[in-house]
Amino acid sequence: MDDKILHTLEYRKILNKLMQYTQTPMGKHAAEELKPSGDFEGVKNLLQATDEAVNVDRLKGIPSFGGVSDIRPALKRASIGGMLGTSELLSVGNTIGGARRVKRFLAAMHEDEKINMLFALSDLLSEQKHVEDAIRACIDEDANVLDSASPELANIRRELRGGEARIREKLDSMIRSSSVAKMLQDQLVTIRGDRFVIPVKAEYRSHFGGIVHDQSGSGATLFIEPESIVAMNNKLRETRLREEREIEIILHRLTDMVGSIAEEMAYDIDILGQLDFIFAKARIAREMKATQPRMNDRGYIKLRKGRHPLIPAEHVVPLDVELGNQYSSIIVTGPNTGGKTVTLKTVGLLSLMSMSGLFIPAEEGSQMCVFDAIYADIGDEQSIEQSLSTFSSHMTNIVSILKRMTPKSLILLDEVGAGTDPAEGSALAIAILEHIHRTECRMIATTHYSELKAYAYERKGVINASMEFDVQTLSPTYRLLIGVPGRSNAFAIAERLGLPGAILEHARGEVKEEDMRVEHMIASLEENRLTAEQERERAEISRREAEEFRKRQQLELEKLESQRDKRLEKAEKDASAILDKARKEAEEIISDLRRLAMEEGASVKEHKLIEARRRLDEAEPAPRKKAVTRTTKAPRPLQPGDEVKLPSVNQKGYIVELSGSKEAVVQFGIMKMKVNVSDLEFLASAPDQPAPALRKATTVKRTRDENIRSELDLRGANLEEAIMETDRFIDEAFLGNLGQIYIIHGKGTGVLRTGIQEYLRKHRHVKSYRLGNYNEGGAGVTVAELE
Repeated sequence: MDDKILHTLEYRKILNKLMQYTQTPMGKHAAEELKPSGDFEGVKNLLQATDEAVNVDRLKGIPSFGGVSDIRPALKRASIGGMLGTSELLSVGNTIGGARRVKRFLAAMHEDEKINMLFALSDLLSEQKHVEDAIRACIDEDANVLDSASPELANIRRELRGGEARIREKLDSMIRSSSVAKMLQDQLVTIRGDRFVIPVKAEYRSHFGGIVHDQSGSGATLFIEPESIVAMNNKLRETRLREEREIEIILHRLTDMVGSIAEEMAYDIDILGQLDFIFAKARIAREMKATQPRMNDRGYIKLRKGRHPLIPAEHVVPLDVELGNQYSSIIVTGPNTGGKTVTLKTVGLLSLMSMSGLFIPAEEGSQMCVFDAIYADIGDEQSIEQSLSTFSSHMTNIVSILKRMTPKSLILLDEVGAGTDPAEGSALAIAILEHIHRTECRMIATTHYSELKAYAYERKGVINASMEFDVQTLSPTYRLLIGVPGRSNAFAIAERLGLPGAILEHARGEVKEEDMRVEHMIASLEENRLTAEQERERAEISRREAEEFRKRQQLELEKLESQRDKRLEKAEKDASAILDKARKEAEEIISDLRRLAMEEGASVKEHKLIEARRRLDEAEPAPRKKAVTRTTKAPRPLQPGDEVKLPSVNQKGYIVELSGSKEAVVQFGIMKMKVNVSDLEFLASAPDQPAPALRKATTVKRTRDENIRSELDLRGANLEEAIMETDRFIDEAFLGNLGQIYIIHGKGTGVLRTGIQEYLRKHRHVKSYRLGNYNEGGAGVTVAELE
């Protein structure tokens, strides 16, 4: 793709925005070098990867690439035998750890939601944990070599600490001596050039033996190493040299380990850069509220509410345009400042974005084409240095386009034929457009020439379009009207601005009768279109009112049925109570009859008493079967934003998103649940405003409870107990609106820290986590950020 075209369509500005969302130097470089592709299958794969990243972002957020850096220079030096410093080795260890976390994150995500491309890419990352463990065992987070890096280094540092302690003890006893104290500027021990010294007043130099290592700026203080500790300092210096040699041995050993995996790690760095770049595309798609376009290679474009990504959302006017089906060329006419140039740039820039694997700011269902090239002549490129006029510069560009275009190209021409005599310019414009149209390119051109309206009307495969203009307000609406040629509106504007009628009449007389008929025809078409739109709006209002009335009637019916059920249920309970009372009385009477029959020898048969009891039981009315709750069947498949009810928990909510055709994520108050679509009852369609605004309106804010703890001490607990305590602690902190918590697990063997961090990685309320800083407890504390 020609760099000049990319500059004309402001493609570089999109890349600059994309680079802001990368987390690694490799991802930033990939974003900076991104170019549109003319390979149809390749573009489809790029968009599929972006789609998978968007789903990951929607469900679990973007994976963190923290710790990952471009270590390729260090890998190269290690592979040729150079020694790496502690900072470089620490970067290698952090990158290995970061790669492992990204790999595990995507593997866990793949188990829940298939992300085949991202999983396959992350699965290529090598596992070099043994090298990471070796580096972390020797180098701390501040890039210092640990005492435990080797037994020899531990012994040397014990000697160093012992020697320093003895020297300090010797000097402390010296400066506390009254004879020495009076010769000191300050009673303290300091260091100059790795040797312990004390500050002596300059006038006592001759009375105080030893070696002078430094003096103050004023010369009043000399930093002297007393003779009694010279030998001790010399030994300490020798021990430090031994320490440096041992550290070099350790660094060489670690460097050799890094060099042995340099090739695999270089490949891992490339993969991490690709993953970071893909997730950056997902983040910019979320920021632009962009969607995935359906791609084709047959020259078909269908933009639904397409928006220019560089125009603020509150100012942009959505664009609906279709090209490449019934017509292959669009001729846009109309006055200046109506939005014609923005229309060209929107179509061109969104085409470049889709061919780069980026989502486009348009509604679902938009379709874009993979062109072999996009050519544009937009704007005035007049150059004094090159002695080119406006017309000449346009012609230079157009000649270049005509030489390179193919039937699979997209051509965008702004003000074709402008900058010269109108008669010659319009004739030239028609000839150029006809030549391009015969080549079967896809073309959108803008012009002022009225002759091109007739050309577009008469030519098959070419259609007129215009930018809508409100004569009442004398301002453009920036809406593209397909099929309606633009009007000049010059007379209407002049009349509204108060130009005398005599002048207007004279001007109208100068216009050819044929041109006036065309203008009247256009005016009639526009009037009919406005009437049709008004009728459609009235019909839509009537439809909404009918829908609201139906909803109200349905609610009234449900209310009446509920009241009826309650009353019948109460009547049944009352009847049952009366019957119970009657049964008790009957039982007492039967009992009395049986007793009297036995006492008086009367012939009351037992089977008759049993029969009487049976008839009494049958007199009890059967419980009324509750009517099955009437489920309002949705007039269409469920969509995000629809109000639904989950009967099993008797809760109402809103659909946030659909996961395929069988499952939906539903917002119940502050809680989200994944529910089978067949278990939901449709209540109401999504309102006009976007569903996120509804969710925002139902958000419950909690006030932090001052009694909620922000620290949890797990030292001494086993892993199972610690995880249970951590789960309860996170729930309390989340309900208490805490943004950050501290989990104290100690250093120990690291089992408790690893288990807790693995649990935090999967917890739904945990946004991120890290080890504590130096002043927070270091590796003995994990700091978690909550959602």
